Amino acid sequence: MAKIYADNAATTKMSRRAIDTMVKCMEEYYGNPSSLYEVGQEAQEKLTEAREKVARLLGCEAREIIFTSGGSEADNQAIISAAKLGAKKDKKHIISTAFEHHAVLHTLNKLEKEGFEVTLLDVHENGLVTPEQVEEAIRPDTCLVTIMYANNEIGTIQPIKEIGKICKEKGVLFHTDAVQVAGQLHIDVKEQNIDMLSISAHKFHGPKGAGALYARKGIVITNLIEGGAQERGKRAGTENVPAICAMAEALEEACEKIEKKTAKLLEMREVLIEGISKIPHSILNGDKEKRLPGNVHFCFEGIEGEALLLLMDDKGICASSGSACTSGSLDPSHVLLAIGRPHEIAHGSIRLSLSEENTMEEMPKIIKALEEVVTYLRRISPVWRDLEQGKVEHII
Repeated sequence: MAKIYADNAATTKMSRRAIDTMVKCMEEYYGNPSSLYEVGQEAQEKLTEAREKVARLLGCEAREIIFTSGGSEADNQAIISAAKLGAKKDKKHIISTAFEHHAVLHTLNKLEKEGFEVTLLDVHENGLVTPEQVEEAIRPDTCLVTIMYANNEIGTIQPIKEIGKICKEKGVLFHTDAVQVAGQLHIDVKEQNIDMLSISAHKFHGPKGAGALYARKGIVITNLIEGGAQERGKRAGTENVPAICAMAEALEEACEKIEKKTAKLLEMREVLIEGISKIPHSILNGDKEKRLPGNVHFCFEGIEGEALLLLMDDKGICASSGSACTSGSLDPSHVLLAIGRPHEIAHGSIRLSLSEENTMEEMPKIIKALEEVVTYLRRISPVWRDLEQGKVEHII
């Protein structure tokens, strides 16, 4: 059975351009970029080219890019750096949202144990926060606002430029986790008032294990890894030149075809939303318009998400309930709870995240499989029987 891959928010298939770039680097540019001899300097040249390419695509200077192992490391380094800078000025208040990725939330939890105060903004039912919320939450001792560009589960896109403008006016550093956005939407960190931004290669058809942190010139970055002078002394360890070059190539490729890709994804997304919405007692999570072009996220009453995903896999559909980083957890999604979904509804969710490699022909197959699985699970569910018999009221 041919699989339909619809979990691109978890990871994407590497593009041929990225693979070819990576293989060529492994074969021809295998030197240590810190070495002074020719083989090492050739690798250094490729590293410089990749840094300049990533910087151009994000709208910043090459020296403002620090290569990391991925988005989680970049998030950690950005937040900890801002916290350290704030503490020096006796500013130990940080603002974020209740539905950030755990790379952000767990870092904030760690900082709370070190004496920082964290305000997590409530998220509206449509999955959005407002610039007004941010402005009202900023205090004289606020050192950082960190709000994700687009949510990794429900795909809602936040008003980043407007939030960044408020932070700039208030003199507060602004970081955004753009892991789900890079290669999906045009990013210009200067125009969007962003001080720090995190990306991860495997979300835009690059390799796993490569990412980048943009940190505006003048921001003093705290090292997470000590031991060498790589990345201008901000991230020790021999750079993974093949993965970094493949990331830069994948990002360039993704950005080159954003318009064409977006048009295709929007068309497929709307077909999915329209078809799935016809399943009784289902609800779309997140704003219908202000969401990533390939993201579709639904809750279904009366079923468990784990069984839903396993049976969808049996039918050849690869999907998820939310973040791949928490897929082993039995707890309902903190994202769905943040937008007000009750526990019993949050448990029965599915995220379908598309890429340009998906086809319109696959959409009816996904809808049909989902209808069959939901119907089957409800037929064998005592919870659903109670709902249908009126013993318990429907929520959706």
